[in-house]
Amino acid sequence: MKLSFIRLSPWQIAFWALILIISLPLLRILASWFEPSSDIWLHLYQTRLSGIISNTLLLLFGVAIGVTLLGVALAWTVSLCEFPGRKLLEWLLFLPFALPAYVIGFIYLGVFDFPGPVQTWLRDTLGWAGLDIRAYGLTLVIVMTLVLYPYVYMLARTAFYAQNSALIESARLMGMNAWQVFWKVSLPLARPAIAAGAMLALMETLADFGTVTLYNYATLTSAIFSVWEDFRSLQVAAQLSTLLLVIAVLLIFIERFSRGRARYDSRHRITYRPYKLKGIVAWSVTAAISLVVFLAFVLPLVQLVIWAWQAYSLEWDNRYFGWMSNTFTLAGIAALLTVSLAIILNAVKRHTRLSLISRAGLRFANLGYALPGSVLAVGIMLLIIEMGEKIAPGYGIWLSSGVLALLLAYTVRFLAVAYGPIESHFDTITPSMVEAARSLGANQQQLIGRIYLPILKPGLIVAAFMVAVDVMKELPATYLLRPYGWDTLAIRVYELSSEGLYEQAALPALMLLGLGLIALLGVAIINKHYQSSRTKNPEPFA
Repeated sequence: MKLSFIRLSPWQIAFWALILIISLPLLRILASWFEPSSDIWLHLYQTRLSGIISNTLLLLFGVAIGVTLLGVALAWTVSLCEFPGRKLLEWLLFLPFALPAYVIGFIYLGVFDFPGPVQTWLRDTLGWAGLDIRAYGLTLVIVMTLVLYPYVYMLARTAFYAQNSALIESARLMGMNAWQVFWKVSLPLARPAIAAGAMLALMETLADFGTVTLYNYATLTSAIFSVWEDFRSLQVAAQLSTLLLVIAVLLIFIERFSRGRARYDSRHRITYRPYKLKGIVAWSVTAAISLVVFLAFVLPLVQLVIWAWQAYSLEWDNRYFGWMSNTFTLAGIAALLTVSLAIILNAVKRHTRLSLISRAGLRFANLGYALPGSVLAVGIMLLIIEMGEKIAPGYGIWLSSGVLALLLAYTVRFLAVAYGPIESHFDTITPSMVEAARSLGANQQQLIGRIYLPILKPGLIVAAFMVAVDVMKELPATYLLRPYGWDTLAIRVYELSSEGLYEQAALPALMLLGLGLIALLGVAIINKHYQSSRTKNPEPFA
């Protein structure tokens, strides 16, 4: 008698194999609680644990307030108000996306800390005693806000643009001023996008390792590294990772709960700006937004260029060719793997009827981006060490620090980054396109070559760009899992900046920034070309 449940198509087999690969590191982390307890926990409980948890929660709270207030204010202003320089500033506000948090972190230390030029000038001119900006968590919150506000800004801006202009005009006719329209009409409609952007920013905050380490701010992420480096205990590191995992899941739940069933209607886009600012008000808005651009991008860029120029002769040598090669190799292979797996997931979703379990598995597969790189790194290390010891006793620890482990971490971490753009382009392939091609005698290869590939191509390129840039900037997973001799530009930035060598760290940081800007420009060009082509020919294959 044949069992129907084992009749799986190749797509379904690939689908469940992928889910299994993604699940194993997380399941291994959870399984660490079933192992014998360690005395290290007692030490942490008596000395640091309560402070680490409170620091983590306070940082998340501060960043949540900062990115929400700044991102929403900027998005609403550029979407519904007209003021001098709006078009240029609207796009300049995206540029901090290209800066890793740990880069702007060490730049602000070099400029504003006690020995920096700002406090030196204040002491020499005003006799100011000075202060250590690392002693205040508020400085770290400001730095993280300047780096991460684009998540909220990007999604809120799209939501504000997508709102029905008739609603805003109706509110104005009822006598509402600009603040009332924002608070009672625009903000409630944009709440889903704002919540999603804030959640992404908090996930990045939770995952951050380099910035909090530079500012001597103990969080759960830095504690995981400390336990591994100081006590060489992967078990306790894994158990600490579960606390990060719980916080990440709670953040996702809070975001989904606060959003509820709310959606914004994108059928009616705002085609004009109802608030035309004039005089001193208009120029004040321009100045305020320009200040944000200056603090979040222009100042870091200028300082990086100055430091890189000063330290070039001292820092540059042939090792940089190796670091760049490692960075490009890891980014390229990870982008190829991740995009390929995202195609498989989208193809299974489109061409098979997913069961409840399959849909849950698909959501689980996209959970990786919500997990800090340190969590995935610890899970992968434990998994590979144990499997390696069974296959080749004595070599498990060697296998855990290798390119394979790194690529697995990158793939799990950034699968959701590739999945989204590819899914959106899959959704534009209507059944009528496929049926029309089949009626004309197209076979499977022709369908792929003449329909699927041309439509998916922009999404594939955007996904590859985004994954590659994220891999280049990724620090926690790379730091833990990299094999000997496989340092990257991100590792070089962290090693130099953690030693206070900010001028020398500027050179690899400037390279990372350049790569990020190229990727942002490439994505913008591709999206603009795609939108214009869709406008001219909305359904070319029908």
